[in-house]
Amino acid sequence: MAEKLRIDKYLWSIRLFKTRSLATEACKAGRVKKDGTNIKPSYEVKIGEVYQVSKSIEKKTIKVIELLSQRVDAKKAVLAYEDLTPPEETAKFKSMFHAPVLTRDRGTGRPTKKDRRDIDDLNDSFFDLEEE
Repeated sequence: MAEKLRIDKYLWSIRLFKTRSLATEACKAGRVKKDGTNIKPSYEVKIGEVYQVSKSIEKKTIKVIELLSQRVDAKKAVLAYEDLTPPEETAKFKSMFHAPVLTRDRGTGRPTKKDRRDIDDLNDSFFDLEEE
């Protein structure tokens, strides 16, 4: 265990970022925050602190439980932090990958007005079921 650990190295070691340089860039770009304020890559991590991390469209809130100076396997990495992300935020992110993809056969032309209404009804019913 390390007594002093940089935030970029910590985010890399718990596998939130694939490389340490990506974690550093995220800090510099303002996508890593503590209490709503941007933090630098050299910020010293302390046990019990809560951070907000934005990765593309995904937003995570994590609480530091253990300091890891080396990158470890995923099972051990999950034990080093507590995920405080609200469930609705996680569901919103996951639903983007499970939305139906509507395709039309080549050569069938543009959808008619009736086809368009059917497609809209199908989309509406899918998203209504997901919210329940």
